[in-house]
Amino acid sequence: MNKNLVTYSIIFLIFISLFGFNFFLSLIGNLLLLIFLIPLLILSVLLISFNSLKSKVKTCNQCGTITLGINNNCMNCGADLENKNSEGIESLKKPSETTIEVKAEEIK
Repeated sequence: MNKNLVTYSIIFLIFISLFGFNFFLSLIGNLLLLIFLIPLLILSVLLISFNSLKSKVKTCNQCGTITLGINNNCMNCGADLENKNSEGIESLKKPSETTIEVKAEEIK
């Protein structure tokens, strides 16, 4: 037999007799829980930071330039970026103007 294997098995048996088998089961369970929860925590932090970054991105109505930050004017053409949001809200308030009328026709 390997000398290291015998040494580790004797140490393991001594620890089981001192701390009990329940201690090792809870230790292994907690380690497995950490293995599964740490990636979920990292994923949730990434999703929150991505949503925060996405909310700061603005697109210019005039030239289509994408701006990241708190600028109120487009860096390319100088257009006001805040008007985009107000125009979008006004168009949503009048749904009757955006409805498309379709007439049914009989196909022969």
